[in-house]
Amino acid sequence: MSTTGNLANFSLPELLQFLDQGKKTGLLSIEFIHETIEKSSQKSYYIWLHKGRVIAASERSDQQGLILMITKRGWISHSEISQVTHISPCFIDSPMGLCLKSQGLLQGEQLKLLFNSQVLRPISALFQITDGSFKFEPIPFLPLGEMTGLSMPGIEVILICLRSLKNWKVFEDQLPDPNSGLSSLMDKQPQILLNHQELQVWKFANSQACLQSIATELKISVENVQQIAFRLILIGLAEENFLVAASVPSSDPKITPVPNFIQAVPNKTQEPAISQSFLKNLVGFLRIKVS
Repeated sequence: MSTTGNLANFSLPELLQFLDQGKKTGLLSIEFIHETIEKSSQKSYYIWLHKGRVIAASERSDQQGLILMITKRGWISHSEISQVTHISPCFIDSPMGLCLKSQGLLQGEQLKLLFNSQVLRPISALFQITDGSFKFEPIPFLPLGEMTGLSMPGIEVILICLRSLKNWKVFEDQLPDPNSGLSSLMDKQPQILLNHQELQVWKFANSQACLQSIATELKISVENVQQIAFRLILIGLAEENFLVAASVPSSDPKITPVPNFIQAVPNKTQEPAISQSFLKNLVGFLRIKVS
């Protein structure tokens, strides 16, 4: 069963959150119009997921994208790849990247660079698209020829891509109000790796501090705090809290941040609580045509 929809109604970050929460396995296809000075053209991008983790992405669906990336960098020639894939049985049931590494043709750092170029950088650019369509459908097999062997949970992809976002215009209407606060959806420290500023803002969750006061306390811009709060909300660590009373100054003892936790340890899995925003997204997603 495939699911289709429009990015104007369900953004790509919300979609990745939904697929991560549901531990979905399949192919997410994005169709959009690419505008240039000379012309506009129809473009496609494909994102493969396994149990909610992003495992590969490409502009093409023939599983040749990763090989082209490798050969363009001059790391391995086309003939070398062709030769080794015919000799080694590894390529039958293992990701292309890991097999090339096992043959001594690629290093671990090169796989990380490939994953960044193949997945994180393009998806960050796709976050800017509001006029496009998507289709998600289950797949009977994994795209081994397109896989580096690395993967990342959907919510971590969201977090990293939003951090690198230069233009926030597409999300302006979704940012939390400066006069609202944050409520934590977790009883303990988050296992997802937050950066320093994200941890600082998250510690103010469950206090009576509004985002404006948090910005003043941390000496960063309100817009920056709004963007950080948006990220925390989208990955399920917090939700917007519409404060009844006006926020008191940050020096007031009533404003008590969450206790200072140690930086989260990477590579640990943790199920984030289901927020009201996620439930809202779920309702919207279920309205999308299922074919």
